[in-house]
Amino acid sequence: MTMDWTSLSVGLAVGVAASVLYFAGLAWSVRAVFRSRRPGSLLLVSAALRMALLLAVCFAVTDGFHDGASLAGFGLAFLVVRLVAVRWARPPSAMVREDASCS
Repeated sequence: MTMDWTSLSVGLAVGVAASVLYFAGLAWSVRAVFRSRRPGSLLLVSAALRMALLLAVCFAVTDGFHDGASLAGFGLAFLVVRLVAVRWARPPSAMVREDASCS
């Protein structure tokens, strides 16, 4: 069995773009909650739309979830973008080393 590097690269590229849009939508909805009269409804609709769009793009790129290399690239891209987004969104005070405790 050989690795299809082209499919993996396409999955990575499209996965990065889709994941950035997913987390940008999450950031927008979290900010919009504070201005909304119905925050629960806003978060529910936002989450449903973001997940549906992410899965639709993944379905299209991976040929109905049958192309393993594209699926691996898409999943890896999502995880990397998630790590970057969490690191970027974390306040500076939360980046203090946890093992630096006072004895």
